[in-house]
Amino acid sequence: MPTGQRKSHESAVSHVSGKAVYTDDQRSLIGMLSLSPVLSPHARAQITRIDVSGAYDIEGVVTVLTAEDVPGANDTGAIVQDEVLLPVADVSYWGQAIVWVAGESEEAARLGAARVVVEYELLQPICTIQEAINANSFHNAPQVIRRGEPETALQQADIVLEGEIEMNGQDHFYLETQASWVIPDGEGHYHVYSSTQHPSETQIIVARVLGIASNQVTVTCLRMGGGFGGKETQANPFAAIAAVAARKTGRPVRVRLRRHQDMMLTGKRHGFLGQYCVGFTPEGQITALDLDLYADGGWSLDLSPPVLLRAMLHVDNAYYLPHVEVRGRIAKTHKVSNTAFRGFGGPQGMIVIEEIIDRIARKLNLSPDQVRERNFYREDDADGDRNTTHYGQEIVDNRILRVWNEAKARSNYAERQAVINAFNQANPDLKRGLAITPVKFGISFNKTQYNQAGALLLIYTDGSIQLNHGGTEMGQGLHTKMLQVAAKSLGVRIDRFRVMPTSTDKVPNTSATAASSGSDLNGQAVKDACETLKSRLAIVAAPLLNLDAPEDLEFAEDWIFCRGYPSLRVGFDEVVQRAYNDRISLSATGYYRTPNIFWDAVKGHGRPFYYYAYGAAVSEVEVDGFTGTFKLRQVDIVHDVGESLNPLIDLGQIEGGFVQGMGWLTMEELVWDTEGRLRTFAPSTYKIPTISEIPEHFQVHLLQRAAQEGVIYGSKAVGEPPFMLAMSVREAIRAAVAAFGNTDAVLLAAPATPEATLWAIEQVKANSILASERLPVLSAE
Repeated sequence: MPTGQRKSHESAVSHVSGKAVYTDDQRSLIGMLSLSPVLSPHARAQITRIDVSGAYDIEGVVTVLTAEDVPGANDTGAIVQDEVLLPVADVSYWGQAIVWVAGESEEAARLGAARVVVEYELLQPICTIQEAINANSFHNAPQVIRRGEPETALQQADIVLEGEIEMNGQDHFYLETQASWVIPDGEGHYHVYSSTQHPSETQIIVARVLGIASNQVTVTCLRMGGGFGGKETQANPFAAIAAVAARKTGRPVRVRLRRHQDMMLTGKRHGFLGQYCVGFTPEGQITALDLDLYADGGWSLDLSPPVLLRAMLHVDNAYYLPHVEVRGRIAKTHKVSNTAFRGFGGPQGMIVIEEIIDRIARKLNLSPDQVRERNFYREDDADGDRNTTHYGQEIVDNRILRVWNEAKARSNYAERQAVINAFNQANPDLKRGLAITPVKFGISFNKTQYNQAGALLLIYTDGSIQLNHGGTEMGQGLHTKMLQVAAKSLGVRIDRFRVMPTSTDKVPNTSATAASSGSDLNGQAVKDACETLKSRLAIVAAPLLNLDAPEDLEFAEDWIFCRGYPSLRVGFDEVVQRAYNDRISLSATGYYRTPNIFWDAVKGHGRPFYYYAYGAAVSEVEVDGFTGTFKLRQVDIVHDVGESLNPLIDLGQIEGGFVQGMGWLTMEELVWDTEGRLRTFAPSTYKIPTISEIPEHFQVHLLQRAAQEGVIYGSKAVGEPPFMLAMSVREAIRAAVAAFGNTDAVLLAAPATPEATLWAIEQVKANSILASERLPVLSAE
């Protein structure tokens, strides 16, 4: 099946029938041990005593792992080594694993862990970004991106507003919790099966912890039951602790976290605090912005620096900022180490500018969509400045207005706004809101060296083919797209291929499947391998067709034929067998590196993104003035995926990303108490969107005639950009809240839970009363 066709996920039937095999679904090995952690009940403390003797009273307990059992480096940090695997003295967050118990069964390990005694000396934790600011507790020096002269521009601005916006984190809540198997071979080598988005990094971390070379560790990812960034680095400590147990006991070991353990132990989306001062004209044009961004990094660094950087690079969203300075810092708090999550800081940066846009609109009594349009990047600007970002990258093929206007037209935006205004006039306790928001999202890894990929294709003499590439499958459909790319590139039926589990012994030194780059990078690598094989097979096929020029041959639909004389053809199977007989290699590697990207971290300037993905969403909500609850009535999306490799997969990604983004902005509330304990670590207390939150009218339209030059078959990334389309839901709720009164600002928390929305309604009503009391009294005359 060629690219561009609607093909079901390659594992769809296995998923819905329960036959799909995940890491912990494999057939259990003889002698396999299970691990269970002993978790700290404190967010910050000193360990004064560990007594593991009680664990051995439980039948089936084999051993207890402490820091003394780590043969190599006791650290699983990804960027810097600041993430201790098993603490010796310091407890850094509530729920931290102090020791692990290995048992013949999961129950034995769990009961043994309950018998371990750990004593602590309590210390005062830092639990919030503001507390970290007050204590000067940071992981990094300030990062700065600057353009123009914002101080002067703010002084000369017609109108200036100051404010701040704080947004919460988000739990990944993948269906499959963290899981790893480690199998020693008895000769000092280890095979790791891990639910990881980054097998090569897991390989590096396991080797580091064991104190051995990477070539003694093979990491395989069969598939993941969801990842969303939560298995990019967070899978590493669980693979590492299983490896330590396997080395100590010489037996295979498994780790599979229970849901509450996963939510307690793993990092989340970073919470952010943005403090801004913005200058603008009476027409709503932004002239200057001064912004401090603070990310809650948690107890260790993890991927916080690139997350913060992407937030700083996306504070513009789709808007031109002529004079701007953005300063970013990573707060060090006593929480889990926050990590990658779909959007990777981009959503947090965009929320800040959308907050600012709405405040400007309401201050000037203009419609927010009007202010948004006036601030768009524009290609038709005479001097070109209005099409260059604050970090110096020119926006080539700007599609912002195109998706924006199409979304407005398809949703009947203007007509519906008039209907909603009439509804709000007639209903004092129910209000509706309509909003449209744009998305411009940069595609590439922030770290330039990650923008590379490899592939390996093996053709067998019967014409069947194994496809290996460096990307991992987490339900997003990457394997499906790679099968389509390979089939088109090699000109054969898709059922010839078997896509193999991602493994470091097939494709080494891979990058994480992240940054929405999986298809872009791996697709080009797969295509490169196919082109190598085609060039070899063409040399074999040409004599069979009595042709002198192999370059004149085409590969399509299992045939190899002359471009000028298509009736001259030979079957793929025949050519493969002849190639083998002629001793021509039937395997090939492929490789790709993204061209023309660079970043100067010192100057905060460069071309970090290969291209941009665009989208626009229109959302309509109805808000109950008594409870603060909302109903999403209608969603209309226009999204740019280039020339889609698989429209069915892309539609699923857009819908799923939107719903996940809506969850972050409206209902998924992480709550820590003043002692640093996470209080929302189960589905009973942490609410994610369900089918009941989805409107009956949920229309997604893929932008047509949108092929992207230089990307695999003209397609565009689709994993992360749709997440930010859900900003339209938050802005629609804000519009509905504003309808409860008359105010020049609607300060709405993120997430906009019913409680937060109700408080915002009450504030709007209070502001309306105050405003009416200040109005002059007219005389009867």
